[in-house]
Amino acid sequence: MILAGDIGGTKALLLLAALRQGQVEPVLERRYSVASFPGFSPMLARFLDECRQHRGRDTRLASACFGAAGPVSDARIQMTNLPWCLDAGAVAAEFGIGRVLLVNDFEAAAWGIEALGPGDSAVLQRGEPLPHAARVIIGAGSGLGVAYALPQGKHYRVIAGEGGHAGFAPADDEQMRLWRALHAQLDRVSVEHVVSGPGLVRIYDFLCAEMPQAPALREEVRTEGAVAISRHALERKDPLACHALDLFIACYGAAAGDHALAVTARGGVYITGGIAPKILGRLAAGGFMAAFNAKGTHAQMNLGMPVRVVTTERLGLLGAMLIAARS
Repeated sequence: MILAGDIGGTKALLLLAALRQGQVEPVLERRYSVASFPGFSPMLARFLDECRQHRGRDTRLASACFGAAGPVSDARIQMTNLPWCLDAGAVAAEFGIGRVLLVNDFEAAAWGIEALGPGDSAVLQRGEPLPHAARVIIGAGSGLGVAYALPQGKHYRVIAGEGGHAGFAPADDEQMRLWRALHAQLDRVSVEHVVSGPGLVRIYDFLCAEMPQAPALREEVRTEGAVAISRHALERKDPLACHALDLFIACYGAAAGDHALAVTARGGVYITGGIAPKILGRLAAGGFMAAFNAKGTHAQMNLGMPVRVVTTERLGLLGAMLIAARS
């Protein structure tokens, strides 16, 4: 038996699977809100209890892989947007797992591309794909994650870092004003400060300050955050919420295009994370790709890159499952 997990800032997916003759057969999968647990171990204990109830017996685990939102150092992950620390050795000892691997959540997502089904993504730009070329995986949620998958022989080598914490590069006068407003609050402004759920709230607050006479959703935004802004933009066509969402999308597209340009991602750019599937219609309206391709003398290069939105939330879990199986 193998165990896989995708641990984010708001939700976690856990999977128990059987490995038989090289084939992975899912046994039990659960989705948890991380706010319901004081740490990773209590959540994993809950899941393994459910596994025992489901199978009617104890489960011997040969290997496990957990992708979590944070950098890996000495087989430990201190999560970036959650006060949780995962320690591979401690988890293996506590739960009797033969081998535990910890990877950045976007490393897991990059491997998960191999396991996507035909209905798991939507096309934003067909481009002119090249076989076995570089890929970029980028996704906004509680934060902003980035990973590269680079060809190495017949396979890929995945490089995951903290690309979401690169500096935010304003593309026009409005974005420059946004940068100045955030710089006054935060000093250094990273892309994640803008392209994330909290970033959408910052954009909305910035627009409220710029247009104080416009009707604002201050109470709903205070209690629901980015969800309220997206809902009022997509369902009620609220002008200020629409403006905020479109500015967010333009910044998102520009950041994705910058990372794609860095590695000439003719193997595909995959937009992941919790936000993109929820605003897919607005992403497909054109603002995202216009910003993605606005690269001056290299615009034609970006036009050749396939861009897809991953619509399943299981991408990181699928990648962690493949890593656990291969280990």
